Amino acid sequence: MVQTEQIRQPERYEPGFTVSKEKLNYALNEALKKIDGNLKTFRTMFPSHASEHNVYFPMENNDGWNEGFWSGILWLAYELTGKETYKETALAQIPTYTKRITEKLGVNHHDMGFLFTPSCVAAYKLTGNVEAKNTALLAAKHLVSRYCEKGKFIQAWGNVGEEDSYRLIIDCMLNIPLLYWAAEVTGDASYDEMAFHHFNTTADNIIRSNGSTYHTFYFDKETGAPKCGATHQGFSDDSTWSRGQAWGIYGLMLTHMYKKNRKAEELFVPVANYYLNRLPDDYVAYWDLYFTEGSEPRDSSSAAIAVCGLLEAAEVLNDESQRATYLSAANHIMNSLIDNYLTKDIPESNGLLLHATYSKPHNGGVDECNIWGDYFYMEALARMITKNKIKAYW
Repeated sequence: MVQTEQIRQPERYEPGFTVSKEKLNYALNEALKKIDGNLKTFRTMFPSHASEHNVYFPMENNDGWNEGFWSGILWLAYELTGKETYKETALAQIPTYTKRITEKLGVNHHDMGFLFTPSCVAAYKLTGNVEAKNTALLAAKHLVSRYCEKGKFIQAWGNVGEEDSYRLIIDCMLNIPLLYWAAEVTGDASYDEMAFHHFNTTADNIIRSNGSTYHTFYFDKETGAPKCGATHQGFSDDSTWSRGQAWGIYGLMLTHMYKKNRKAEELFVPVANYYLNRLPDDYVAYWDLYFTEGSEPRDSSSAAIAVCGLLEAAEVLNDESQRATYLSAANHIMNSLIDNYLTKDIPESNGLLLHATYSKPHNGGVDECNIWGDYFYMEALARMITKNKIKAYW
């Protein structure tokens, strides 16, 4: 049974606080300047997962899990501005995704949603591009090949069925929307069924009784019985990796968006409250929620992801006071990102958000820009500017 923490300092999220339209438009214009500066370099090449000294370097679309976020940024920029250059650049990238999934280049993992939803599904939604649709469906088919009947989940990493890799991770809450979409497009209910099984297995095992979350969770390979939670990128197995908690916040709302699921709505509140109760003074989380003050690195990407989930919740939750609280929280976090975390004063930087952390335990991308943080920041901007009327997202 998951218990709900109440918001400890409700005055921090007093309903009514908003980011002004003028500030949102200012933030969008600053983002577009950076995106425009990247169009030539990142046409068929892609930004690295994390920057080095706040500068992304080019890489091919053949190995990582994050290339889709750059294409997604372009689709959001196109939807917000109507500028054909963004559409043309994003469409020029579709063949790299087709090649990747047909040749199975660096796809022995669960991250098909991260790769193919912001890129190919968005392209199909906005332009009807048939290659993009077919490529995304190939990715969905590949993702369900990782479904483990014993345990009813999608295995995160490693060869399917390997005992040491028989686990799920909370990040996959953002990958299963690819399967919900595939079920809608094809009429094949098995995509939806496996996605929803994975959601339930994740919800039942990875969310702790206080609303915090494990990063990963292991199952018995022979029986499918739950074994234990563990971390890969957090401070400890018993701590709460802040980006994982943000994946939970947004992932619960995305399943609710597709399934209108009461369980997702009910679990959202303890997961969101746990996160909000551990934000420091400027509302942007440290890399692990074990830390609430001090000099540890922040993770601005966690903040941007959480904003997207909070904005969705503010539209759909039944309780009016909860909707108002979460909308205020989203605005406070976004206001801080705009005021304190933009790269606008670092002309050499080609990222959007400073002070993200990829993996502190592996000393990777610490206090840098990272491309998924930039994407979710753009999505949050688009949601706020259009009042959640955008099409090019999950």
